[in-house]
Amino acid sequence: MKLDEENHLLLREGRKIVEALGKTLAPLVEVVLHDLTDPDHSVVAIANNLSGRQVGDAATEMGLARVADPAFPEVIENYANRFPDGRPAKSTSIGLKNSHGDYVAAICLNMDVSMLSAVTTGLTQLMRVDVAAPPVAESLRPRRVEDVRTALEHFAAARNTTPMAMTLDQRREAMRELAASGLLNLRRALSEVAQTLGVARSTVYTYLPEHSEDTA
Repeated sequence: MKLDEENHLLLREGRKIVEALGKTLAPLVEVVLHDLTDPDHSVVAIANNLSGRQVGDAATEMGLARVADPAFPEVIENYANRFPDGRPAKSTSIGLKNSHGDYVAAICLNMDVSMLSAVTTGLTQLMRVDVAAPPVAESLRPRRVEDVRTALEHFAAARNTTPMAMTLDQRREAMRELAASGLLNLRRALSEVAQTLGVARSTVYTYLPEHSEDTA
């Protein structure tokens, strides 16, 4: 294959890549195809035009560096850049060589990170929570009377015992925790406590915080 035909083929394939990437990355990423064999009119295709350039515009400094030096890096990714109107960009430049090792084309991607920065700021604000703790601890999980048994079992296990084997002081402390968590407000909560501790419902009343304070 003649060199001119090979160069033409590279540019033809580059156009397809630019078109596909442009559709995939729209609208945040500009994709540009440069013909480095004609640096004064290097832009031959552009998708998602964010820079205001047009087909026929000249090569950038990166393109000119490749034209001048075949040893220039083939891929330079994720470098800071800026659009003509000042918007920050993140760019990646990919050089395409022919079989002789000469740069023929470059595909450049320029992402408008200003739009993402605005979104990130908005999301950060949306997800912000106050440092101060609320007046009471809250769980969004539906609460059921069975949670009373679970809480008592966890309380006892943390003290290397079982609900039925807890001492009087431990039972009163457990009831204070149940009251603070709001579990005692559930319907049939006291019956669940009695069943878990293996005592009569009337006995459970003697464990309640207000009863403990009255008898202290």
